[in-house]
Amino acid sequence: MNTKKLQMAAAGSVETEEVIEPGAVWVWGNNSMGALGLGDTTHRSSPVQVGALTDWLEIDGGSLSWMSVKSDGTLWAVGRNHYGQLGLGDTTNRSSPVQVGSLTDWASVSLHYHTAAIKTDGTLWAWGGGSNGALGLGNTTSYSSPVQVGSLTDWATVVTGSFINIAVKTDGTLWTWGSNSNGGLGLGDTTNRSSPTQVGSLTDWTTKITVPAKAIKADGTLWAWGKNIHGQLGLGDTTNRSSPVQVGSSTDWAKLSLKGGAGNHAFVIKTNKTLWTWGQNDYGQLGLGDTANRSSPIQVGALSNWAKIAASKKHGIAVKTDGTLWAWGFGAVGYLGMDNTTSYSSPVQVGSLTDWSRPFTGNGLGCIKSP
Repeated sequence: MNTKKLQMAAAGSVETEEVIEPGAVWVWGNNSMGALGLGDTTHRSSPVQVGALTDWLEIDGGSLSWMSVKSDGTLWAVGRNHYGQLGLGDTTNRSSPVQVGSLTDWASVSLHYHTAAIKTDGTLWAWGGGSNGALGLGNTTSYSSPVQVGSLTDWATVVTGSFINIAVKTDGTLWTWGSNSNGGLGLGDTTNRSSPTQVGSLTDWTTKITVPAKAIKADGTLWAWGKNIHGQLGLGDTTNRSSPVQVGSSTDWAKLSLKGGAGNHAFVIKTNKTLWTWGQNDYGQLGLGDTANRSSPIQVGALSNWAKIAASKKHGIAVKTDGTLWAWGFGAVGYLGMDNTTSYSSPVQVGSLTDWSRPFTGNGLGCIKSP
């Protein structure tokens, strides 16, 4: 079975973080524009498998869309495509997964209104909405097919948000480009950038990054910057920051919410597998049993068995170390996969299975199951 080693760039080298295995994709929730990939536009309130294949590997959800790299290195896309973010040469929505070109050298992908992807040779590619320089191509043009960003071959990881990108190179340097409202690029100003620009000169950033802007360094410290109207930076206030600022003094931060994190809240797992959160909470999306915002990290419950976490604007979804799946937040259209439309402000288990491995979000929610 093909597997993929997730890499962590730190102190000028690349170290192995973990190995993930391919599996089946299961989805539920909002199916507008065919976002779930089930061949229709009917919402689902319980997990449903996408086809019968079990070779899905890297996966990320955008705004009513998702994309995945399979274990054979092919790239697939489904859902909303109004900016050409599916990379299929047009702006037509797709309700079933469609292969992007015919190449077999894709390594990872991240999408929102635009898409950024890295190939196995370390090159960076982008397509979709080009507003504010989001594609990093030195312009504001939109493209509906993949275009290479520069000629370098040292990109380790990239994540996208709403016309914004954060990336880390194999030498541990941090780079951003696109929309810079509220200082989201971390460059000390609010000027948009249409080409990748290095954030400072440090080389100790890991590939544990997410949008809205948060990143973990090699020493286990957590850093945040950008918009902070709901306290989503975790700094105890609601003041925007245009440069990275350390969140507290802890050095035991381990995992951020998976790529494509959205909304105005955050989830981070510590090395002891406890789950921490902060930010906007009007739908109970922090999982704390209420709807009060938090501007500093607070632990979700008392358990220490959280393995993977993903966040969308109104939800949290996580897998525990025992392979169980949990969700919370806004429940309309069956978002939480619990066969109802009820909202929950604390984590609730989705079904009883124990073979879930990698959650993702994209308005609808989803998760890869182990083969």
